[in-house]
Amino acid sequence: MSPQRNTGPGPESELPEYAGHYRLESCLGSGGMGVVHLARSTSGMKLAVKVVHADFAKDPEFRGRFRQEVAAARRVSGAFTAPVVDADPEAERPWMATLYIPGPTLSDHVKRNGPMPPAQLRRLMAGLAEALRDIHRVGVVHRDLKPSNVLLAEDGPKVIDFGISRPKDSELRTETGKLIGTPPFMAPEQFRRPREVGSAADIFALGSVMVHAATGRGPFDSDSPYVVAYQVVHDDPDLTGVPEDLAPLVLRCLAKEPEDRPTPDELMRELRSAAASYDTQAFIPPQRANDVPSPEARVEEPRRRHGKRPLRSVVLAGVAIVLVIGAAVTALSVGGPTPASDAATPRTTAHGFHAWEAKPTSGGGAAQCSYGAGKLLCTQSRQVFALDPSDGSRLWRHTLTGVEGDGPPVLSGGLVQPSTSKGRHLEALVPSSGRTRWQRNMPAHGAVRASGGMLLITGTDGTVTGVNGASGKAEWTGRIPGQSTPYFTSFAGDTLAYATSTSDDGSSTHVTAVDPDTGDVRWDAHLDGSLEPFDTEDGSVYFLSIDPVYGQTKALVIYAPVSESTRTMVLPVRRELARATVHAGVVYLLAIGGSLDALDMGTRKRLWHLETSVSRGSTPVVDSGHLYFSAADGRLLAFDTEKGRLVGQTPPRLRTNSDRVMAALPEPVLADGHVYATAPDGTVFAVDGRDPSRW
Repeated sequence: MSPQRNTGPGPESELPEYAGHYRLESCLGSGGMGVVHLARSTSGMKLAVKVVHADFAKDPEFRGRFRQEVAAARRVSGAFTAPVVDADPEAERPWMATLYIPGPTLSDHVKRNGPMPPAQLRRLMAGLAEALRDIHRVGVVHRDLKPSNVLLAEDGPKVIDFGISRPKDSELRTETGKLIGTPPFMAPEQFRRPREVGSAADIFALGSVMVHAATGRGPFDSDSPYVVAYQVVHDDPDLTGVPEDLAPLVLRCLAKEPEDRPTPDELMRELRSAAASYDTQAFIPPQRANDVPSPEARVEEPRRRHGKRPLRSVVLAGVAIVLVIGAAVTALSVGGPTPASDAATPRTTAHGFHAWEAKPTSGGGAAQCSYGAGKLLCTQSRQVFALDPSDGSRLWRHTLTGVEGDGPPVLSGGLVQPSTSKGRHLEALVPSSGRTRWQRNMPAHGAVRASGGMLLITGTDGTVTGVNGASGKAEWTGRIPGQSTPYFTSFAGDTLAYATSTSDDGSSTHVTAVDPDTGDVRWDAHLDGSLEPFDTEDGSVYFLSIDPVYGQTKALVIYAPVSESTRTMVLPVRRELARATVHAGVVYLLAIGGSLDALDMGTRKRLWHLETSVSRGSTPVVDSGHLYFSAADGRLLAFDTEKGRLVGQTPPRLRTNSDRVMAALPEPVLADGHVYATAPDGTVFAVDGRDPSRW
């Protein structure tokens, strides 16, 4: 693909071809902050990738604001937003990737189709109340909820855009006293006392959004932003055209004083009483869904209203009111302990195990760990370190040069292999000391996967090289038949590596099982559907069956290569961004939003279902009686696998203003009855897996 021309401001003549590992396929929108691209992950998932303009990438203040956007988007990723998949605020051109969700903005929908009917209005209001509940629950105030920031997806509205609309507007004033905002969707306190704005401002904005959805205009309407600002603070809202059964609730949302407005939970209770009359029809017909780009892939443009001048962000000079920047976010306090010392802190629990926690490095973000050679091996930013699993003391630390850890280290060929697909070379370390045993150059934009004692390196031309993990020498080089650019998946205890590719229409998946020692193909299969392998057990491969349009998991598939047979279990409810593991024939499926299912693949029945209230969790791990996963706020949770109930959880450990986002939350590590986990504040900790109730 040739580089794309930049259509936004800035001197650069061409846009990058890649953002991290993601190839940028087409430009979806451009504006003051940067350019948004349609991209695909290695598995084929559609993403919307924001890439900051080169000029702004050089500005430290703007980089700080972009980190704020990433941190806020990360914290609110869930069922009611466009979930963050990956980000790199420190890249030469900072970028953030979110799930691409087909559907128009509310602004576009009203512009094209006119006001919404009453049943759809109730569905919209309920969905936005649910979204704000989850956003506020993780300590974020959106502060710029408006029709262009509401995406009408097939499964309900999504709230997007937790970033900044212009650079250098992070303070309450600008260099000339000019202040920026969109008055019709701002609360009175945003004009009167902006430093005290809280979550109730989002409820006021919700009321204004509902009036727009019902009438095509706002509750305060004027061509002059000065007049609108005065109306918001002093005048009663105009609810003409709002359905009678919704008008009282909308009016409560538009109360002048924050304390007089309902909370999201109160809104949902009010709306639940009318649930029987809800219209469950999607906001947009399915045939239109692919024609409308996701607004996460849009940059704010003028939106024309019926019979009015364009509604736009306006600049007010010399006015004693504050119009804060579009989509600024305010972080609320986040609970949980923040250890101040790098030293391990042991705590004796039942069974004589000493629970501990430590901060092994000063680097930010959650470490990613694995267990090998009797040690806990971790990567954090450009640091690789080994911890004593008994007490958390650091045994050694190694700084990576020219590479950056991307996933937990693995033990291959008896050496520690930091996952370094973001770097220029591979580096293998001695597990007893952390010293470098060998280095090897990586191809540009290449990918590496450890499988047994081998490292499989895939170049952009599709050539695969099998490198001996012990010596660093290439054992074989070649192509994998039928796989144009094979990216491999491997699983603990499995001697094979798996390459998958999905047809363009998502109707079939080609799976190739490769012997990593020789590159020989052991078996090859073409299976129905868009499939992603997630685990193996007893010689069979387990897949998630993904809807190729909306990215939801709709079924589970087992393929047994010996008999060349498949078994499919259709899920009772489709799941968003599901992560799964299998144990003794039971698949445990955790989705965005916190739904957790136990599914018996032998009987094809759901054993139990639980709503965990975790907005985003890691891949679950299972032992003989418990399931564990980490939450985005740093909690480790444990569930009884037989009864499906929560039996223990640790305190949150979420670092304030965290700007580190990973493609997936680090999953816990199980070893010798103990559970090792990491948190966004940099803590690594260990607890007794046999007694979660004492955590």
